[in-house]
Amino acid sequence: MSVNTNLAGASNEVLQEVLSAYSDEAYTNARKLSGTDIVGGNPLIDTNTETFVGQIRWHSPLNPTVNVASLTDATDGTVTTYSSDYLKYIKTVRTNGAKKVNMQQVVTQIDGLAKIGRDFGETQGQDEHDSILAVLKGVALSEALMGAASATGQAGLGGQNFDNDPTEMRNGFYVDLGSEKVVSAATSANQGAARAEAFLMAMGMAYKDYEPPFAYLITSPEVVASLRSANLVDQDRVVDGSVEFNTIFQGKLRLIQTRAAQGLTAAERTKVNTGAGVDIVGAKTSFIVLPGALAMENLAVPEPTEIDRNASSYKGGGTTTIWRRWGYVLAPAGYDWVGDEEAFPTNEAYRYVIEAGTGKTLVTATNALADTTGTWKRKTASALSLGILPVFHA
Repeated sequence: MSVNTNLAGASNEVLQEVLSAYSDEAYTNARKLSGTDIVGGNPLIDTNTETFVGQIRWHSPLNPTVNVASLTDATDGTVTTYSSDYLKYIKTVRTNGAKKVNMQQVVTQIDGLAKIGRDFGETQGQDEHDSILAVLKGVALSEALMGAASATGQAGLGGQNFDNDPTEMRNGFYVDLGSEKVVSAATSANQGAARAEAFLMAMGMAYKDYEPPFAYLITSPEVVASLRSANLVDQDRVVDGSVEFNTIFQGKLRLIQTRAAQGLTAAERTKVNTGAGVDIVGAKTSFIVLPGALAMENLAVPEPTEIDRNASSYKGGGTTTIWRRWGYVLAPAGYDWVGDEEAFPTNEAYRYVIEAGTGKTLVTATNALADTTGTWKRKTASALSLGILPVFHA
């Protein structure tokens, strides 16, 4: 028989008249992205900078001038110049704490902080997963603004296709399959791998002659079920470190299945489509992500675990509070942080847009979306240097 205690200092416990040991219910949160190889390190990220942001510098590719020598023209030849560029990354710090009334243990016979302490790792892992997903969505939003709205000040030209110039900033780095499903229905003429050629077409449109040997496909259980029903999931699995992946197309795409909502909301898609570019039709989103497309570097946080005791509270019974702190830099390859530089960003801030220098949610931006960008702004000259490809589909 179980009874709920009505003691303020132990109201979160269920006491049993017939005692048994406590067990822990398994976590069933969405499968995490933080333990996969889409996340890597970047030795150029310096976590010891004095402000909230740091910078990565690189030399841009040369655009050489080749002269033709002459024996009759004494004009000086034109020299080749070179330039360098930089992008910013942002730090964030997260905390998680719990409090217990010390004398609670006399009644409940368990340490009120033991459960919290055991699960700090799960809490941090879930936070990192949520941040990664927020960055993926923020990148998708930024690219959608370029192709479907007018983030460059001119009407967007839509997403990637087989013929667009990868250096054209009015083409967002995404592929919109429109009303087409990623796994089409079987017919007498549509069998086997052809049923899921949409993913291969998306990779070809995005990376053209720089198509990678393999990538990770982050998609929903619905899409994975469609791939299975079409008998497209490879029999052999691929092992990356300690993670085993199902694959399709002989290992071309490694499947990361998650029920976490990945795409733009209906309100966000409607807002993007009010811009002057090419409307996005696909209502669902999957991501094709290259290995190491997101760099994550942990911060050295002062007092990562701290315990505070108040002996006087509860008439001298006392309370104990424990806090866990961690921090990291999360930076998508090829993108510049243009959001707030005077605060640690929340997951919501990773998905903000910048309008007139102010960060805000997309749905609160103006309908025209002229010169409205995401907080992650594409910095590399060519889209072929990017590693996060949103695929919009039915």
